[in-house]
Amino acid sequence: MKDSNVGEAIDQYQLTELLARSGMASIFKAIDTESGATVALKIPHVQFESDIVFSQRFEREVEVGQRLDHPNVVKVLTPRKQTRMYLPMEYVEGKSLRAMLKEKEPLPVEKALEIARQVCDALEYLHSQGVVHRDIKPENVLITPSGQVKILDFGIALVASERRLTWTGFSSTIGTPDYMAPEQVRGRRGDPRTDVYAVGLMLYEMLTCNLPYDSPNPRALLRAKVSEEPRSPSYYVPGFDPKLEAIILRAIERDPRDRYGSAKQMLADLRNPAAVAPRDPETGRHRRGGSRVSRRLVLFVIVPAILGGLGGLVWLSARQSRPALPAASSRSR
Repeated sequence: MKDSNVGEAIDQYQLTELLARSGMASIFKAIDTESGATVALKIPHVQFESDIVFSQRFEREVEVGQRLDHPNVVKVLTPRKQTRMYLPMEYVEGKSLRAMLKEKEPLPVEKALEIARQVCDALEYLHSQGVVHRDIKPENVLITPSGQVKILDFGIALVASERRLTWTGFSSTIGTPDYMAPEQVRGRRGDPRTDVYAVGLMLYEMLTCNLPYDSPNPRALLRAKVSEEPRSPSYYVPGFDPKLEAIILRAIERDPRDRYGSAKQMLADLRNPAAVAPRDPETGRHRRGGSRVSRRLVLFVIVPAILGGLGGLVWLSARQSRPALPAASSRSR
């Protein structure tokens, strides 16, 4: 079997245009010859169709997509019959967020916020269904001419109710380096906070045309994500709104415990950013129990000092409670 091409018919679909091609699959625009509707078909490259684990992942992507129903998630369709591996989807007229960002100009604040709000709304729904996307990035966010957001590509989604799949073709860190959360870099499976991290990065990029970690070397980039604090948006945009900066920096905290606990929590702040308190530049308002520097200070300086002081008091109290010794008499010569 060869890779599909424009003009080919696959079951009830006639391929009319190549929309995108990645390392593992191509996406075609197609016509459903039975209904006349325009659809999109995601078709794996032929070399992957015989890979058992890839096939399992692809089948799971189809199954997950078919059970999801949300206005901000691309709808996966069910063909009348299916004779080979492919995923039919609703065709979305519009362009990806990546295409919008290629213009190298920050998006208007309200437009960026609205995109982030819709992504969070979709993620809140996905997470309620036990699905973590794990690959939220501008390429997987489509925007229609009316401004509606559509999320696609559940190829590496984590489904809470299903067993873990492995594939030797993947490294232990699954995702796109620029948008991967630190826990993904460490090889962990991730949870809803992993998607929150990616939304924070996209909002950062929409408003600054930059990302908080800047390295042309993927390995150096991944090392920085687990060991260095992210640059603030105000590093690139002087005078950046401190309330928006607080939202973004909370979303992209390196430790998941310091982030928003859910997309719903982040969405609440995105809907009313004026109510968000600016971040404390010294301690970091959103960190658990204060900043890490403060915790180190308590652990290594203040606690030993207190213990030392208590030890001194105990010693002095013991000394004072001892009975007085009789004065020594002078020796006669």
